[in-house]
Parts: sequence; structure tokens; C-alpha cells
Amino acid sequence: MDNYNYNVELTSAEIANLWTQYMNDSLSICILTHSIEKAKDEEIKEVLEFALRIAESHIEKIKQFFTQENFPIPKGFTKEEDLNLDAPPLFTDTFMMIYMHVMTLLGLTGYAGAVATSCRDDQVNYFIKCNEESMELYKRIVKVMLNKGFYSKPPRINTPNEIDFVNNQRYLTGWFGKKRPINAVEISGVSFNMVKIIVKVVLEIGFGQVCQTEEIKKYFEKGKKLCEKQFGRMSDTLTKENLASPASWVSEVTSSTISPFSDKLMLNHIVMLISAAIGYFGAGFSVSQRRDLAVEYTRLIAEVALYAEDGAELLIKYRWMEQPPLAEDRGNLATEK
Repeated sequence: MDNYNYNVELTSAEIANLWTQYMNDSLSICILTHSIEKAKDEEIKEVLEFALRIAESHIEKIKQFFTQENFPIPKGFTKEEDLNLDAPPLFTDTFMMIYMHVMTLLGLTGYAGAVATSCRDDQVNYFIKCNEESMELYKRIVKVMLNKGFYSKPPRINTPNEIDFVNNQRYLTGWFGKKRPINAVEISGVSFNMVKIIVKVVLEIGFGQVCQTEEIKKYFEKGKKLCEKQFGRMSDTLTKENLASPASWVSEVTSSTISPFSDKLMLNHIVMLISAAIGYFGAGFSVSQRRDLAVEYTRLIAEVALYAEDGAELLIKYRWMEQPPLAEDRGNLATEK
């Protein structure tokens, strides 16, 4: 293995990076395998096959890393337990590209963070390679989406005639009085978060349609309603500024009621996306200089945090939450003497 530091143990951050990637990619393999089996569009199928090859190579590489460290291989998700290839397609090819677009964006963010928190040569090099692979995948996804006419571009604004500087504190207002127009950075944050919200809505519609566990089905329905409400509020923000909102893809769910995936996989997937949403709402909050937008992001974070907690409780109840590696419990070790 290139540049392997034999005398340097993996740090907790490096373990977390590998463990998280294993969970995400083992889940992706199940979804991609089914989507490829059912895909009708050859261009889309080629992109999905490329994504699957990347995910499978990641799993093998992580197994190597963990084996060399005598570290237990996570269970994650498997084709044997979490995939039903005989089930009809749950989503259209069009939605699968929109879904992959968002998932690849999440992956790029995660891999950049993994590079930044790694110090061992093999880990830094590995996650740089993951970034490069994901950037190539992203290019292929966007090219297909543009060619087929369903890439939802962020709202456009007119090019300013000159640069300008803020000259009074009214720039920050947003509760009372006249609000300044929303700026390009704020538009980007709102639009980006709306795209991720609508993907989650479509997933919850589809998952709720095929879920076998009534309690989890109700959880998906609750999440769908919450996301629709949040999407509507963010859409209102753009509408008031005479800006277009991203497209809604709720019609891209098929009529199938046979689940391609286990309830365990579907619930874990939604909870993972909620965790990511909290981070991206936080990023939107950090770049919002108008007070009303900052308050709205705070509200969004609070709402999804409560929903995430409910999901975690369900995962624990059904024993579907795989525990990340823990630090030693020094208190217990001391009492065991």
C-alpha cells in the first residue's frame, strides 16, 4: 500500500472517516445495484454503474485498512439482507440522477473533511483519490442532467454594473422595515438546501409506500410533511424576491408497493440525510447576513433535530443502529479492578 505508515496508528478522526464511509457506501451499493438492474435509460445506467464501481472499490479498501489495524469490519448493509432485486423500480431513472447529484455533493463535502482531518499518508492519499473520483462522477451526472434537460439551476440574478460596499446597518435588517434584496450568497444557500429537501421528500414518499413496519411508515409520513412545510417556507422567501424555486420531483415515484430495500436500510438512510441536513442548514445560517434568514435557519435546525431524535429512537428500538467505535470507558475500567 503506497506510503503506508506502519508505526503510526489510525487516529480517532481517521477511524471515524473510514467507518462512516463504509456505512454510507455499503448502503449506496444496495441502492445502486437495484437502480442499475431496473434502469431503462442507457446513459443514466452508465453513470450509475460508474458510481457503483467507485463504492465497491471503497469498501474493499476500507476492509484492507481495518484488517491491517486488527479493527473489526463494520456490518453496514448487505445485498443479502437489505436488497430485494426482484422488486420493481421504486423511482424513475430521472429521479435517480437527481438523487445521485445530491448524494455526490454530500460525498464531496465528506471527503474534503476527511482529507482535512487525516494525517497518515495512506489516509490523506486515499481520501484525495476519493475526492477525485467523486468530482469525476459529479461531472458525469451534471452532463447527463443538462443533456436531458432536468438539471434544476439555481435562480439567476442580473450582473451588477460595479462593486459596492455596505454603508449602513440596515443591510442586516430583516424583521421590520424595508428589507434589502437577498444577496447571491444567501440565494445559493437557500436554493441548495431546497434541492436537498425535495430529494428527501421524494425518498420519504417512496419509502413510506413500501415500508413493512407501520411505526416507521408513520415516521416517513411525518418527515414528508415536515420537509414539505420547510420547502414551502423557503420557496416563499425566493418568491418574495421574484426568484424561481428549484423543481419538485414528487411525481418521480412509481406505483410499486414492493420494497426493494429493508426497513432497516430505508430508516437509516433517512436518519443519515437528516444529520447531513442539520450541517447544511448550519452552513446556510453562517452565510446569511439578513436577520430573518438567520432566524429561519435556526428554526429549520430545531425542527429537523427533533425529527432526527425520533429516528434515532426507532433505530435503537429495532436494534438497527450500528454503534460507531467508542473511546474506552475509564470509569468502568477503574471499577473492574
